[in-house]
Amino acid sequence: MGFSLGIVGLPNVGKSTLFNALSRAKAEVSNYPFTTINPNVGVVAVPDQRLDQIQKIIGSAKAIPTVIDFFDIAGLVKGAHKGEGLGNQFLSHIREVDAIAHVVRCFSAGEIVHVEGEVNPQRDIELIEAELILADLAAIDKKLEPVRAALKAKQKDAERILHLLDMLEITLQQGRPARILLPSMNSDDQKLLKEQDLPLLTLKPVLYVANVDETGNLPTVEAIKKIAEKEKAGVVAICAKLEAELAELPEQEAKDYMKEMGMEVPALHRLIRSGYALLDLITFFTANEKETRAWTVRRGTKALAAAGKVHSDLERGFIAAEVVRYPDLKESGSYLKAREKGQVHTEGKNYEVQDGDLVLVKFNI
Repeated sequence: MGFSLGIVGLPNVGKSTLFNALSRAKAEVSNYPFTTINPNVGVVAVPDQRLDQIQKIIGSAKAIPTVIDFFDIAGLVKGAHKGEGLGNQFLSHIREVDAIAHVVRCFSAGEIVHVEGEVNPQRDIELIEAELILADLAAIDKKLEPVRAALKAKQKDAERILHLLDMLEITLQQGRPARILLPSMNSDDQKLLKEQDLPLLTLKPVLYVANVDETGNLPTVEAIKKIAEKEKAGVVAICAKLEAELAELPEQEAKDYMKEMGMEVPALHRLIRSGYALLDLITFFTANEKETRAWTVRRGTKALAAAGKVHSDLERGFIAAEVVRYPDLKESGSYLKAREKGQVHTEGKNYEVQDGDLVLVKFNI
């Protein structure tokens, strides 16, 4: 099970530049709308100092990080929900990702044309969100007829599903994204909604990526933060142009450049970690003499499912899991000493894996 973020926004806001910086891929970048038709995919490592530390403690030959997939989706324009600018094709790409990284242009470089004529982040956010909302309303309208037929036939849950659809429709008609309803839904309703063939775009978590210039465009970023707060979305500010330049440099030159700029780590690390947090993901580790490896799961994942993430055989033949928390392992300095101190504990299949756990699965097939 992978996790993915779709990079969306209007044309010419810096999506492909950001993607190049993330993946060091060479996505085509141009000063024209619709340069990107098919989404480019970048598999991006999640930075985590714990991985290297565990490798040293265990003595593994190599370390393999966990990753998130970033999809560079072509720029949307007004009327996308009706197919304008190949909008239907682009919206279908958004439906495939777990969350949305919405790039909002804050920089005002005159040589790069703005599809709406001038830089205005609030208008741009509203324009993109309106297209997603209109697409969701069309999807709900299409779903309502079969659900009403199911209600007449007195099928199980039909009345509840209709009520949920009505709630969603009213919210969307008010110009608000569907995700603001999730905190007020109980777990049964959320599960029922997920079971429907209804991939609503505005249900997806959103991270606004404020694409700034070297000045930081602080007033504009603050305005985006206020919008995000109302919509229960996240915000991270980043200079995609600078990050793309850093990504092209050799490692030592990049470090020297960052030091000169007063940066400890690339701002991309904040973006990657923000996307990780947005999806409510955690990292657990496995380790032996061959490799130390990081694995991504959603918070609340049980030990049995985590074992299946590593290999299906571990899930099928699961007996128990030996677990040591990262702070304990680091403090002890070795797995053996952690065991001697009683810091290694045995857990069953219903144990909720915690962020930073080092897990050794015992199994038998």
